[in-house]
Amino acid sequence: MKLLKELVTTAGTSGREHRMRKLLRAKAKGLFDSIEEDALGSLLCVRKPTKKAKGKSKGKTKADGKSARPTRIMLAAHMDQIGFMIRYIDEKGFARINPVGGFDTRNLFARHVLVCPDVNDPKKDLPGVLNPGGKPIHIATDADRNKVPTIDEFVIDFGLSCDEVKKRVKIGDMVVLRAEPIEVGETIVSQCLDNRVACWIALRAVEQLAKTGHDCEIHCVFTVQEEVGLRGAMTSAFAIQPDIGIAIDTTLCVDTPGVTGDAAVTKQGDGAALTVMDSASIADIDVLEDFERVAVKHKIKHQRSILPRGGTDAGALQRAGVGCRSFTLSCPTRYIHTVTEMVHRGDLNACRDVLAAYLAQV
Repeated sequence: MKLLKELVTTAGTSGREHRMRKLLRAKAKGLFDSIEEDALGSLLCVRKPTKKAKGKSKGKTKADGKSARPTRIMLAAHMDQIGFMIRYIDEKGFARINPVGGFDTRNLFARHVLVCPDVNDPKKDLPGVLNPGGKPIHIATDADRNKVPTIDEFVIDFGLSCDEVKKRVKIGDMVVLRAEPIEVGETIVSQCLDNRVACWIALRAVEQLAKTGHDCEIHCVFTVQEEVGLRGAMTSAFAIQPDIGIAIDTTLCVDTPGVTGDAAVTKQGDGAALTVMDSASIADIDVLEDFERVAVKHKIKHQRSILPRGGTDAGALQRAGVGCRSFTLSCPTRYIHTVTEMVHRGDLNACRDVLAAYLAQV
């Protein structure tokens, strides 16, 4: 889990993915034939076919019917995490925040945060404490205690004078929640497993292909700004024009007390989630069933899922340019968008294995 721990402890909110991009570039070195960064900041890694295709290519064809190129597959694993930006510093040195991505404010009480004034240099990071303004429980009224604060009521306390804060912090600085990853039973628990697990799955799956070889042309894209509107995947897909687009992401796993079975979406430990539909896209049925056949053949645990709300980069892949056949491979994750996101080792490995097996046979 060393790689995953590196990924989840590297700050990179939407639009501020610089550190993650540097880390992923280093980890991708040697796995791909070329690595480039596009204008929006997504990292485009290309791996050419390593063996001759059997029969005709499934990719684009020329007018005479002859194969023009191998099947082009785009993997989209977004590298950005949810977080905040500094939006205001008051006369006492307390900072107000603006959300970058979706938060449930019930999960933001009494959190450690890290403010990153320099997107490239972690040495300049500044720790702080995030709390809502107002009275502590000892002197709060019943109404105070029962109220759920809105995001604009939260402040960061740096434990410094206003002058010192303003010397080191500016409007627009990246802010991330701070929590070390830990292993709990058969699971890994951390903040921003959404979506660093997808970066892990993509890298590890391509590593496995070195043993099997593959006929397809793989464009593995670590996309930016997914959490604020699937932006990076859209521009990358326009450039790549894939035949098949596969988004890799987390999905809800609400098989916990207080939720009925029909609302669980996925079950922890039941394997890779093959997403049939979410609010951004409907999976290409042929690609979905190809993944199922591969999973059955290789005895990889898997489950179908439908996500009623929320979407993945597949929504952008499906619409970019002339469009492509799209699908989302998801890792079941409990407590999404908190600092205690939880994934089962078996589900994580199942996602890696089924992706590698699928790419080896396309």
